[in-house]
Amino acid sequence: MKAAIIVYSDPKHGGEEALGRLFNALAAAYDFKQAGKEVAIYFQGTGTRWAGVVGDPSHPVHGLHGAVADTVAGVSCGCADVFGAREDAEKNGFDLITDNNVPGTSGLPSIAQLSEQGYTIFSF
Repeated sequence: MKAAIIVYSDPKHGGEEALGRLFNALAAAYDFKQAGKEVAIYFQGTGTRWAGVVGDPSHPVHGLHGAVADTVAGVSCGCADVFGAREDAEKNGFDLITDNNVPGTSGLPSIAQLSEQGYTIFSF
């Protein structure tokens, strides 16, 4: 089994629910990783804003993010552009994903490609 975990929650406006969704996304990735399964985390939509947050050592998910950082595929380039997260993503070493050439954007992750590659898609 291969798992693609997509984080859509917004740290800027989502409050506790957004934090809970991110925490559970990272916890699921950790679970898959500990079980020896292939897992990839994508930050998409307003979730691209997490790229500027998870590296903060005082943030509650910092430790858990560190435990699964090697499974982060990156952030949606087009979404990072739209939601003002591109600079933080680049500054913090996140790859910008552009597999899906959606017209009018700089590209997004391709859900179809992930599906073709055998990934089960989980969204948070």
